[in-house]
Amino acid sequence: MVFPSTKAKDISVKLNDHIRILACRCFFWISQLCSVRRTLTYDTIIALVNALVISRLGYCNSVLVGAYDIHLQQLQGVLNAAARLIAGGRKFDSISSTIRDVLHWLPIRQRVDFKLSVLMFNCLRNLAPSYLMNMYQSVTSNLHRRRLRSAVRGDLIHSLPDNLRNPIIGRNSFRQSLKTFLFATY
Repeated sequence: MVFPSTKAKDISVKLNDHIRILACRCFFWISQLCSVRRTLTYDTIIALVNALVISRLGYCNSVLVGAYDIHLQQLQGVLNAAARLIAGGRKFDSISSTIRDVLHWLPIRQRVDFKLSVLMFNCLRNLAPSYLMNMYQSVTSNLHRRRLRSAVRGDLIHSLPDNLRNPIIGRNSFRQSLKTFLFATY
């Protein structure tokens, strides 16, 4: 039997705690790598940063959808610190061009959008688990939107540009075009 709760829980508090702990763990690894940076080759430091820091930022980051920018700034700080470690920059050096042009990393908000878009791509092409494929919502499923052009085109809510919605586009092409699109919005 399920009993109603008399207390409401604020999920943003839990999300804030999760982000803070994640940022702390990533900064720990960045500081550890910083201490041995001079003994490692460029390719080795990139591999270690990807394995110890970037993979943590990407793991289950879809829970960050709709998170406030103030929370995501902590994770963006981690991304910036990781890029400075790789580039050999100082603490307050501008790193945005290195992130974009050299490392080809998307900012945190765009990383979340990228991951969700690829997940949706997989769902629409039956490449994802069935429990995920059953969760997407077409525009036609919304009673107030059924007569819109987007419903006639078969769009989903929060659709991408036309070139990314092409049904014959391959997975790798989609990922590459999506990343280019997200870089343009940054």
